[in-house]
Formats: sequence, C-alpha cells, structure tokens
Amino acid sequence: MIKFDNVNKVYPNGLHALKNINLEIQQGEFVAIIGLSGAGKSTLLRTVNRMHDITDGVLTVNGQEVNNLKGKELRKFRRGIGMVFQSFNLVTRTSVIKNVLTSRVPDMPLWKSIIGLYSKEDKVVALEALDKVGILDKAYVRADQLSGGQQQRVAITRALVQSPKILLLDEPLSNLDANLRRSMREKIRELQQSLGITSLYVTHDQTEAFAVSDEVIVMNKGKIMQKAPAKELYLRPNSLFLANFMGESSIFEAKLENNTIDVNSYKLPLSNAAQFNLPDGECLVGVRPEAIYLKAEGEAAQQCEIKSAVYMGNHWEVVAIWAGKELLINTKPEDFNAELKQAYVNFSEQGIFLLKKEK
Repeated sequence: MIKFDNVNKVYPNGLHALKNINLEIQQGEFVAIIGLSGAGKSTLLRTVNRMHDITDGVLTVNGQEVNNLKGKELRKFRRGIGMVFQSFNLVTRTSVIKNVLTSRVPDMPLWKSIIGLYSKEDKVVALEALDKVGILDKAYVRADQLSGGQQQRVAITRALVQSPKILLLDEPLSNLDANLRRSMREKIRELQQSLGITSLYVTHDQTEAFAVSDEVIVMNKGKIMQKAPAKELYLRPNSLFLANFMGESSIFEAKLENNTIDVNSYKLPLSNAAQFNLPDGECLVGVRPEAIYLKAEGEAAQQCEIKSAVYMGNHWEVVAIWAGKELLINTKPEDFNAELKQAYVNFSEQGIFLLKKEK
C-alpha cells in the first residue's frame, strides 16, 4: 500500500507542487493520475520512489515510512519499484536482452556488473519477461532496429524483470501514435492484472486513463480534486472544475425539491438525486451531451432553437439555444432530423449531475 499523510512538496524556487496530499493506494490497485500541465502529476508519482523528496508530511510504502531513507536503505527500497518513462532510455547500439538485463545490475556483484556477466537465471527471467510483452523474437536484435511500440515494450520489460512490488509509469505512451497507444495500453493493463503489481500511471489522455485504471486521480494546482472510478468521475463530479475537466456538459442554475429538479421551468424527477447529497433549494445542474434528446412536441419551457448541427459519423453534434444559453447535444443519426429549426428539449436521468451552487 502507498499512503500519503498531509504531504507537501515545495521546490527551491518556491513552487508549491503538492499541497496537503492525503491518499491511499491499495495493494494491486491500478491508479491513473490526470490533470492539466503543472498540476503536480509527475511530482506526485516521483515522490513514491524518492526521485523527488517531500518537504513535509509522511509517505509510507508497503508499511515502511520512507521520508528519511538514505544510502543502502534507499537503494534497497528503490529496487522494489519499477519505473517506465516517456522517453524509452534504451542503449540503442546494444541488443534488447542486454537492455533488459541492465535492471538486474543492482543485485549483482560489482565486478560482474562492470563486465556484464549475467547469470543463466537472469537471462531466463529476461526472456520470460520479453515473452510476456510479445517480443521474445526480438531478444537479440539491436534496440535501434525496433519500432517505437517495440522499444516501449522493452522499457516495460526492463522494469518488470526487477520483480517490482510497485510500477510507476510517467506518460509512457505519449511518444507513440494513436493506434500503437491503444494496443500498448491494453498490453499494460493485461500485464498489471496478471502480475497484480500496484501501479501508478501519469497521463494527459483521459481515454488512456479510463482504459487502464481501476481508479483515476484528478489533480489541479497541486491538489487532489477527486479519486474515483472513471464512471463516477464522469457521472458524479464533485465540483464545477471536475465537471468541465471530465468532458463536455451544459451547466444551468436550478432548484431541487423533493427529488425533482426545476431547470428553466422544465421539471424532471430524479430517482438518484440523493446520491449527490444536496439539500433542497438552489443548485447547479450539469447535463452531458448524450443525456439530451430532442422531440418535435413538448411544453413551452422545453422549446429550443437549433443553432447548428454537424454530422460526426456515429452521431449528430447539435448546438441549441435554450433559455438564452447554448446547449450541446449528441444525438444518434436516426433520432435527428437535420431540417429541424425548432425542437423540444428532454433530459435523460443518466448523464445528469447536481452540484452545490458556488458563491
């Protein structure tokens, strides 16, 4: 388990990169960390293996307080943590297996490490790990002859042959094209689940974060805004920042009374209103684009004007003007008439969230 208790990180230039971080990551959990540039994602990740020291607070890893580890104790601790970087950091002029075996050096006598004299057992471990990531046939190929995706698999293998208890991945797929990213994130998730390694994964890509993780941490300005499964972040954001960060939504002032919301005099019962823990009264209502559908008839309070409609292949992206505000709607091709100039707004309960009205 990884545990942060009131952890702060302040750099020498005064930048307060981590602010009162309280966080627990359970054994075997895969947690993705997302946020805007400068939010503190990589700093949080790199405190786990002490690449960045914390300023104050307590950091505990697998029951061991690691704030003050030094020398041999710190090196021993780090051997239990694998790390995969954005850059592959391979020695391109040597073979794949030699690149992988470099991570076995800390466990070897010094003289053997100097001349690269690896044991048969080390080589077997390396070959088995290469097989797991699907590039066993490249073991004796020079690293500079591999594709970007293959090089990243070598980098992941190098981390795995340490037999780490924790795996840290810092933007590991950002240098790959879209198709490679998709296949690699599937491979990373498959490996993590099969090995049960506690994993932290920093990315700017929400789709990537959703695809690989059990839970997602969203950071902003050095703070953790919310930690939850992807579905909960999207459907039940805990702040206006999260609502906007996690995807498109239309936000309206509304009133909540007896599990019914009143938005611009359009009343909609919400059977799940209690989950948002708001008292009756003024609130904000967020509506995801896919939770809105249009009808040819309705009440006056539901009437809207169609401002624009763009065919996107699997849906129409419609912008309507409703009660003086723009409303973004994603609707199935078969459910939308492109000739419409006026329509009537309807909300589906799934895709609506409530927030406390911010003063």
